[in-house]
Amino acid sequence: MNLALAGDILAAGQDAHCQLLHFQAHQQKGNKAEKAGSKEQGPRQRKGAAPAEKKCGVETQQEGLEVRIENLQVVQTDFSPDPLQKVVCFNHDNTLLATGGTDGYIRVWKVPSLEKVLEFKAHEGEIEDLALGPDDKLVTVGWDLKASVWQKDQLVTQLHWQENGPTFSSTPYRYQACRFGQVPDQPAGLRLFTVQIPHKRLRQPPPCYLTAWDGSNFLPLRTKSCGHEVISCLNVSESGTFLGLGTVTGSVAIYIAFSLQCLYYMRESHGIVVTDVAFLPEKGRGPELLGSHETALFSVAVDSRCQLHLLPSRRSVPVWLLLLVCVGLIVVTILLLQSAFPGFL
Repeated sequence: MNLALAGDILAAGQDAHCQLLHFQAHQQKGNKAEKAGSKEQGPRQRKGAAPAEKKCGVETQQEGLEVRIENLQVVQTDFSPDPLQKVVCFNHDNTLLATGGTDGYIRVWKVPSLEKVLEFKAHEGEIEDLALGPDDKLVTVGWDLKASVWQKDQLVTQLHWQENGPTFSSTPYRYQACRFGQVPDQPAGLRLFTVQIPHKRLRQPPPCYLTAWDGSNFLPLRTKSCGHEVISCLNVSESGTFLGLGTVTGSVAIYIAFSLQCLYYMRESHGIVVTDVAFLPEKGRGPELLGSHETALFSVAVDSRCQLHLLPSRRSVPVWLLLLVCVGLIVVTILLLQSAFPGFL
């Protein structure tokens, strides 16, 4: 199953169909009076219990969360001989929904009516992932080893990650995942991140690669190896500061988006394929829940477990302390020169 979340609307793919669900969470509270000497308490009470115990009452408050789910629409999104929707994604304002599957077609739907507004052939073979940018540019990656940028159904360009990176003549690579992300401290800035993995499994697996792209001209900015474990999923934090990766062997990693440097790595945390990763929201109650940590990443895997990975805050030296140390070094140097060469100053 693949899914995408937009506020209180959930789009979930199951086999060849996409279901649009609306959910509401309600807090439940209730009071219940219990008598200490009641027979409904379970085990039989001892004889001779103090009368005060028989008369006393205990007020207990029960709280719970009730989630109500409403099925809004369902539509078939893949029409191959063995149909399967593999990916679903909302656009920036949650008015459109894009789906891709094993037939290689991209289909765009209105939300919430699921009326089809666009359909075109994007890849020969399965579509592995897609991402919708703020300007409604669409990036798709498929099993045909291609990554394409589209404006509606018109091809804008194709991505070539090896232009500024390593080249392999005997090892074909394919794009596994793609995500758009903001540029920290640049509200209008946009980055695209992709993961490249070996197309074929080898006895000695070559490394996988992580690439950052300019979101306006789609030229590669930097490419770095992210290990020999095959990457299964990718996500970007709200501010675009961090990248989260999961692998087919169950490992989880957090990278800094600017330099593609690994900050956190938990080997075989799940022990089986990680199907998705997601960062804790950076707005609302997110900062309160983080506490002293810099970010938090959730991971889910085929083992039906959800894990929380916390990145401790990196210690930084204040600027005033650095300036103080520099001034101190200058003073010490002058004093040493004065003692070694009297009359130097």
